[in-house]
Amino acid sequence: MVSDKILLDHGSGGRVSHELVERLFLPRFQNPWLQDLNDSAVITVEGGRLAFTTDSYVVDPLFFPGGDIGALAVCGTVNDLAMLGARPFYLSVAFILEEGLPLKDLERIVASMAKAAAEAGVHIVTGDTKVVPQGAGDKIFINTAGIGVVPEGIRIGGREAKSGDTVLVSGTLGDHGLTILSQREGLAFESPLKSDVAPLSGLVQEMLACGAEIHVLRDPTRGGLATTLNEIARQSGVGIEIWEEALPVRDQVLAASETLGLDPLYIANEGKLVAIVPKEEAEKVLTVMRKNKYGREAALIGEVTADHPGQVVLKTLIGGSRLLDMLSGEQLPRIC
Repeated sequence: MVSDKILLDHGSGGRVSHELVERLFLPRFQNPWLQDLNDSAVITVEGGRLAFTTDSYVVDPLFFPGGDIGALAVCGTVNDLAMLGARPFYLSVAFILEEGLPLKDLERIVASMAKAAAEAGVHIVTGDTKVVPQGAGDKIFINTAGIGVVPEGIRIGGREAKSGDTVLVSGTLGDHGLTILSQREGLAFESPLKSDVAPLSGLVQEMLACGAEIHVLRDPTRGGLATTLNEIARQSGVGIEIWEEALPVRDQVLAASETLGLDPLYIANEGKLVAIVPKEEAEKVLTVMRKNKYGREAALIGEVTADHPGQVVLKTLIGGSRLLDMLSGEQLPRIC
């Protein structure tokens, strides 16, 4: 690694994060479940298959238009389970609280978690609480872990993309990250921004129920769509091409991104998914997605190719091509 100390970049979800995982964690924790590097691990237990995942949430500010750290923690973990086709059932939650956190803020966060869990159909069944001295934390950090059941016959993962597949996205890009940044920096735009935090397990179950073959599901959180597609391209050993004219991005997100010098393709989403499906299944899956409130703006944005394996290429509006590499560095710290 370039640095001998942990940097903010190590938490970006981009290239430096992946280097930390591949050079430090994987060699020491090596096992068949971890090496797939999916959002969850799938474990066979007495003939059935369980999906197991964990994540930690450190967003700043704690409350923002469209959500808060509590909803983010529940939805993020539910979505990680859903991205392997699992039906989520149980969550754990652990709080690390800084001394001096207003109790009313904690009550509001817990109520939001209960509401999100009810919508997702999951139960919070165990947990832990620790308090650190004032100045030793930053208000509140939340860790959640989740367990779900993977139905028989479902084989979804980052290694399953195949040349000729199509790339779908469930809705507009960059909403969460730009909302967080605007709130953090006190920026005002003509059209207000709102985070897309949402549980996607119901949407995924409807997609699976239509009988279509689905090869890959992934939620493009840290590092955004571009980094997520790079992960899939490398895992599957394929190339991915996406079309700029097909990308769903709200006008206010585009305007805010241009003002701030950011690229929406690298900005975090918290209520969107990427689906890679055979070309002949694309319209069927899109029809199902658009009937769900979290997939109404679903779009076909690209295709999987045998060319340029391990890389993602953007076909621009003017007919050119641009290589979309994995995020390098930290665009927006404390985003999720």
